[in-house]
Amino acid sequence: MVTVPELKRISSRISAIAESATLKVDAKAKALQAAGRPVISYAAGEPDFPTPAHIVEAALEAVKDPKNHRYTPAAGLPELRQAIADKTKRDSGWAVDASQVVVTNGGKQAVYQAFATLVDPGDEVLVPTPYWTTYPEAIKLAGGVQVDVFAGADQEYKVTVEQLEAARTDKTKLLLFVSPSNPTGAVYSPEETKAIGEWAEKHGLWIIADEIYQNLTYDGVKAVSIVDAVPALQDRTILVNGVAKTYAMTGWRLGWMVGPADAIKAAANLQSHLTSNVSNISQRAALAALTGPQEPVEEMRLAFDRRRKLIVEELRKIPGFDVPMPEGAFYAYCDVTALLNKEWDGVTPTNTLELADLILDKAEVAAVPGEAFGPSGYLRFSYALGDGPLLEGIQRLQKLFGTK
Repeated sequence: MVTVPELKRISSRISAIAESATLKVDAKAKALQAAGRPVISYAAGEPDFPTPAHIVEAALEAVKDPKNHRYTPAAGLPELRQAIADKTKRDSGWAVDASQVVVTNGGKQAVYQAFATLVDPGDEVLVPTPYWTTYPEAIKLAGGVQVDVFAGADQEYKVTVEQLEAARTDKTKLLLFVSPSNPTGAVYSPEETKAIGEWAEKHGLWIIADEIYQNLTYDGVKAVSIVDAVPALQDRTILVNGVAKTYAMTGWRLGWMVGPADAIKAAANLQSHLTSNVSNISQRAALAALTGPQEPVEEMRLAFDRRRKLIVEELRKIPGFDVPMPEGAFYAYCDVTALLNKEWDGVTPTNTLELADLILDKAEVAAVPGEAFGPSGYLRFSYALGDGPLLEGIQRLQKLFGTK
């Protein structure tokens, strides 16, 4: 009798993927809410506004048109790719052809495909830390080696050229550049962006620049694209972006990649086997978003700005919360190391995983612990929720930890 060796049911590659920490915390909060608990969640990076009406109307019209019921080019509708090219020139300072655009199923697919397109096994990727929870998994799936470059609250969560150079080796192929940042809301200044870009260009590095929050900045701050600051990088940069955050379209799943022709052709080949085209209804909606009236975007941005000031002001009243003022996105990232290893209502948290559980249990407030984004010692609060719940949740924390 021939003995057949038992094979693993799940591949090692997929088994190693961690569940999205932000979605996990948000799902737990929603489950508690469904069970009747008055939980206030700051976990999800999702605007609480409805998608603007003109975008929804465009989707309704698209549903009725039989041409949208069929396959379309895997890389995206030609008119949407052109609208994205126009936006890229307008907001990122890079004049690209529509052929340099691939439309993806949300920004996450764009991130995944960008790393898959550029990274070979063993290639090192410099990742400014704290980082969004999906980047490590996308790098890992591509076979890359993540090299963290950490900047704390004392640096307003922005890395320096000196730190990047100290982390660079002969195996470094790529720099991840995110401004505005998730989870910190940090925005690199034009001077900082140029310095980092010139350093990357000098060493022949590729860049993946996540610009999903580029239109959500405050206090007159502009998120300068690294390809605008250093045009020489345009031959070695992939921009990833989407409509989710700016237009309150998280559920529509519409993102994109922009880059040099060879990289985009390779990514399009991958997508032709991975998903084919994105839903035509979402593509038509995104076209309306990019080419239609922008007043709803400004209204949402102003609301985020008001909430940003409120949440930072109130969080700073809690002893042990160090909260830099975010200049972009819709997150407050708090250094809470001073709260660890102290007893709070009978519990002594030693890390922010335990602290987040304490907050959820005692105050019925959900926040994402720093372990989801790098080192322990931090909590991320999204302020993309209504003004009333936003204030009530922070007041619960003030009661739990005391106010100044």
